[in-house]
Amino acid sequence: MKAIGVTPMQANSAHLVELDKPTPAVGEALVRIIRVGIDGTDKDINEGKYGQAPPGYDFLVNGHESLGVVEQVGEGVTDWQVGDYAVATVRRPDECPNCLLGESDMCLWGNYTERGIKGRHGYLTEYYVEKPDFMLHVPKEMADLAVLMEPTSVAEKGIAQAYRIQERLYWQPKNAIVTGAGTLGLLATFLLRARGLDVYTMARTPMPYLNGQLAEASGAHYVNNKEQSLTALAKQIGNVDFIFEATGASQLIFEAMAIIGNDGVLCLAGLSSSSNTLQIPADAINMELVLGNKLIFGTVNANRRYFQSALQDLANIEQKWPGLLGRLFTHRIQGLDNFAAAFAALEDKSSIKVTVEISPQPQ
Repeated sequence: MKAIGVTPMQANSAHLVELDKPTPAVGEALVRIIRVGIDGTDKDINEGKYGQAPPGYDFLVNGHESLGVVEQVGEGVTDWQVGDYAVATVRRPDECPNCLLGESDMCLWGNYTERGIKGRHGYLTEYYVEKPDFMLHVPKEMADLAVLMEPTSVAEKGIAQAYRIQERLYWQPKNAIVTGAGTLGLLATFLLRARGLDVYTMARTPMPYLNGQLAEASGAHYVNNKEQSLTALAKQIGNVDFIFEATGASQLIFEAMAIIGNDGVLCLAGLSSSSNTLQIPADAINMELVLGNKLIFGTVNANRRYFQSALQDLANIEQKWPGLLGRLFTHRIQGLDNFAAAFAALEDKSSIKVTVEISPQPQ
């Protein structure tokens, strides 16, 4: 079967490879892949910034956002049937205490594998086999949107953990700033709007801009940070309750640290991919954080329960704003043979969610 492999730590190495079609063992299901979403992580891996091949291979099949349909079940699999839609969670557990408790995204030792990223082939191929513990059923009516579950789970986790940590005090946030209006930033915007928060979504591109229009379609305010800085926006809002940072831009991150309000939360979900150095007012930021009881935490990927929450909330968003999520899909690339076009689409400034359509979706 065909797959797209990259040579880890080698720039622009994406190429077609051939793999044997897998056969489900006892306790596994064979899944035919319908579509795969690709994002900045896949782009970074193809640019040689990180990635780890599985043992015995000199390449990694990347792609960590998928929708598939079950084609065969192995002996002992009772809760899956041929024809079921499936989304696989992205992490496989290590044997650390958190992993054994189902919190593999909080692995203490870092020895986990992660499909398409670290030590395990991903979904830019035709089939995969998986254990039901790492698969989720997708209702037929949600199949068109289900490839969004992985990025949504990242936003779900960050937001849910902010609320959980803030159980240390009375915290009823009224407003939020989302920095970044790519797929992750927009999904965070929609989730926060669905919770009833007054949301300001900030990015560099002036209107008219599709990403900004989609943010505003959910009732959020779109802010071009070339016209209004984060600091100026914070003065306009007053006490900033929550910031979801989805860019990884270090200058923006430290500006966010300086302007978060009393008892406020800054969730860092973006990765910095450069080696920039900054001059910052470190003492002033430290004083504000301490005196204001402010919280900063980082989050990466998600475990099974956040995927489940993502599915529920995507259905809720679709009900509240019909058709909004579908407008995220700006580039649908047909077939694995067109992998170069898929990576090129990630460079297109008009792109939001890029997918590779691998096989037909059942009617």
